[in-house]
Amino acid sequence: MAVSSAAMSEAAPAARPVGRLAKTARRGAVALALAVGVWLLLWRLWKSPPTAVLLCAVVLALAATAAFALFEVRPPRLPRWIQRWVLQVVAVGASIPITAFLVHRLDVALNAPPLIANHDGLLIGFAAVLVAPWTALAAIVRQKEAFARHQKLEFELERSELERQALDARLHLLQAQVAPHFLFNTLANVQALVDAGSPQASTVLRSLVAYLRAAVPLLHEPAATIERELDLVRPYLELMHMRMPDRLQYAMHVDPSALQVRCPPTTLLTLVENAVRHGIDPSEEGGRIDIDIARLGELCVIRVIDTGAGLQPSANGLGTGLTTLRERLRLIFGDAAELRLTEGAPRGVAVEVELPAPT
Repeated sequence: MAVSSAAMSEAAPAARPVGRLAKTARRGAVALALAVGVWLLLWRLWKSPPTAVLLCAVVLALAATAAFALFEVRPPRLPRWIQRWVLQVVAVGASIPITAFLVHRLDVALNAPPLIANHDGLLIGFAAVLVAPWTALAAIVRQKEAFARHQKLEFELERSELERQALDARLHLLQAQVAPHFLFNTLANVQALVDAGSPQASTVLRSLVAYLRAAVPLLHEPAATIERELDLVRPYLELMHMRMPDRLQYAMHVDPSALQVRCPPTTLLTLVENAVRHGIDPSEEGGRIDIDIARLGELCVIRVIDTGAGLQPSANGLGTGLTTLRERLRLIFGDAAELRLTEGAPRGVAVEVELPAPT
């Protein structure tokens, strides 16, 4: 007699056969429930045996369900001037008198007494015609709403994926900017030693080759650890110390529990290189670099403090390396990571990076 609007909203018409059969079965169950409900509602009006009226209501309900399901997929294509939902509602309404006529003809062909009295037949037929098309229409509306929600969810997922891909592309671009930044600076240091005829040039060059073999692959990884960062920073500082042994001193204080904290590649190297390039190099007296790494609960705090030339005027207060690092931290961790730059006392610069360090 009627079709379930809740069941109709679960899938699009193009569902696979197994899914379509399951939907039709659920619709049939709801239609039978509605048929029983109408039969009980009009209980006192039946003149025929109640079981006969119930049987007729069930037949009409199943016929309406079958018509709705059939015209949901057939014909596969419709002319532009007719909508499928209109065809379904008309089919449901037409299935009621057609089924009632066929049942009557079956009684005549079998020479059997009428299944139910004319009064009851008209009454149940009228109730079915009244209820079934409106129930089918409500089901279609619910189905279209569910399809619209499904489309909206797909669009949101697609937009999220595109945004993620854009962030990944931007992050890779930033990492690509880091590679030439520290590489060319280090090569410039080696060139200065060669130009000065320093006997350490060969030793420095061999150390640089070993350093680059470890550093370059790391640039293409999405994340590193504090331990791997230290493996890069130690040879870098050794190279810088060989270049200016009287002007650069350094020390490291690392919390062992922070070694496995993940961070963007070259995070620590960027901080140390910035201290050498903008702190120690411009200072006539040189200076000292202290690296402190500690894990505080679910935060990892990295501090790089130098006693060099101090803060230099800049458009945004940061050099190229720190600006790029701050952007990389924002893209990866959002507001969970922070980079702070403060002036040291009595001179120099202190850079502090906070990273999430989940247990």
